[in-house]
Amino acid sequence: MRVGLLGLGRIGAFHAATLAAHPLVDELIVADPVRTSPYGRPGDAFEADAVVIATPTSTHAELIVKACERGIPAFCEKPVAGTVADTVKVLESSAGNRVQIGFQRRFDPGYVAAATALRAGELGELHRVHLVTADPVPPPAEYIPLSGGIFRDCHIHDFDILRWVTGREVVSVYAKGANRGAAFFAAAGDVDTSAALLTLDDGTLATLQGSRYNGGGYDVRMELAGTERTQAVGLSSRAPLHTTEDAPRSDEPWPDFVTRFETAYRDEIDAFLTSDRSPCSIEDALEALYVAEAADLSLREHRPVEVAEVRR
Repeated sequence: MRVGLLGLGRIGAFHAATLAAHPLVDELIVADPVRTSPYGRPGDAFEADAVVIATPTSTHAELIVKACERGIPAFCEKPVAGTVADTVKVLESSAGNRVQIGFQRRFDPGYVAAATALRAGELGELHRVHLVTADPVPPPAEYIPLSGGIFRDCHIHDFDILRWVTGREVVSVYAKGANRGAAFFAAAGDVDTSAALLTLDDGTLATLQGSRYNGGGYDVRMELAGTERTQAVGLSSRAPLHTTEDAPRSDEPWPDFVTRFETAYRDEIDAFLTSDRSPCSIEDALEALYVAEAADLSLREHRPVEVAEVRR
């Protein structure tokens, strides 16, 4: 098949290499106003049989709708759009078309194994979940005002994987945040340190922590505590953790998200090219965005927020 790729930034360049090496891709058509790629020829990406969208957030909604109008299956990095209202509009415009959203943690072997164990009953009855997403260094200052805030930009991955692994919905959020680093976060109305308590629809409690300044390395983890067993995701020898016990580190910590989820990024593209359904749909992205919206509202109003309050 012919595949179009829009955007050749960091993740777009990674997808370009993945697509060029995929046995189902005969031709790669790339489009970026600034960058070029050694993996494919430039041209109109919408002339292809499928399109991968890795452009800036502000362009996602328009490009997804354009792909759907042409009847082309589309893969798009998160988010679908910057707001709930615009995401709902894209959902309505894409009815009947196959669109996959890039929540790559669903394809990470650790998260897959945890979900499998939980659904098989190996953990017993789930009582508690803990999630961590911490970046080693913050994004550029100019990115923060456009990011939507830490809960929409960063923790939306946690909200999606929490839903996917547990099979439950988040019904309420109580979020807090702090500014411990550069002034540009506060200037943009954002925080660089985050925490939240989430309640699932069966009463399970989930806690969340995040940071833009985790100097030890890129830290993404999930712990699921059940009545029979506790399952942890992300506790490899490359997790940026140091223990006071006698357990020396054997590998370098994860430096960034691309390195940590390299296999998952490849597997999600493979699923897009080989499946006739979307393993992560616009509906899924909207559900995660609702939780992010509730968390952001909770942070600003200093109170617990029911997710139902932000639904459209």
